[in-house]
Amino acid sequence: MAATRVKTSGRKKTAAKAKARKKTSGKAAAAKKKTVSRKKTASKKTATRKPVGKKAVAKKAAGRKAAAKKSTARKKTAVRRKTIARTTAARKPTAKKSTIARAPGQQQSQVEQIAPYKVKRGEAYMNEDQRRHFHDLLLAWKRDLMEEADRTVHHMQDEASNFPDPNDRASQESEFSLELRTRDRERKLLRKIDKTLKRVETDDYGWCDACGAEIGVRRLEARPTATLCFDCKTLDEIRERQKGI
Repeated sequence: MAATRVKTSGRKKTAAKAKARKKTSGKAAAAKKKTVSRKKTASKKTATRKPVGKKAVAKKAAGRKAAAKKSTARKKTAVRRKTIARTTAARKPTAKKSTIARAPGQQQSQVEQIAPYKVKRGEAYMNEDQRRHFHDLLLAWKRDLMEEADRTVHHMQDEASNFPDPNDRASQESEFSLELRTRDRERKLLRKIDKTLKRVETDDYGWCDACGAEIGVRRLEARPTATLCFDCKTLDEIRERQKGI
């Protein structure tokens, strides 16, 4: 009985030793696996990491330069667009008025109160509406000139005085002579306006006297007393220059 007990105790010890060996071997295997997996991941990371050399540095520098150039080009294009938008906005007329010059000393003339004529699509040239518009424009221009002439007469009557200083008298005379010259030119212009009003009444207004073509609504808005189209007027001016030479 004692021998059997010794044998069983020895077997138990050997079994316990075997179990301990298995545990240690399992722990060692797990540690080996962990180390192997760590080595593999480290090798993968090192493989993915490209070696930094001169070529790589040059490529990075070139990429940075290209990105900087693109950014500067974008900024330049944005600035150009802004400047173009500003210039176009400045060029656009805010309120289009008549192109006839405003008389001196007058706040707003009757001509400027008349809005320019807007041509419609398919509208006949020099129809009744256009003739009425230019008739009213010519009459307003004539009234403005007459009012300016009356204003000049009253101004000369009120301001006429004998200054003791000869310099003051000379400046006053020069001012009056300048006003009289302008009024003389306006007097000749009044004759042209009267002739043009007769042409409007006889349906001859708006056609060129030289070639018979249309003068154009825009040209008549700029110069209602025009009797020649743009081409004939340029030729006429060239002939006058040649004669003067």
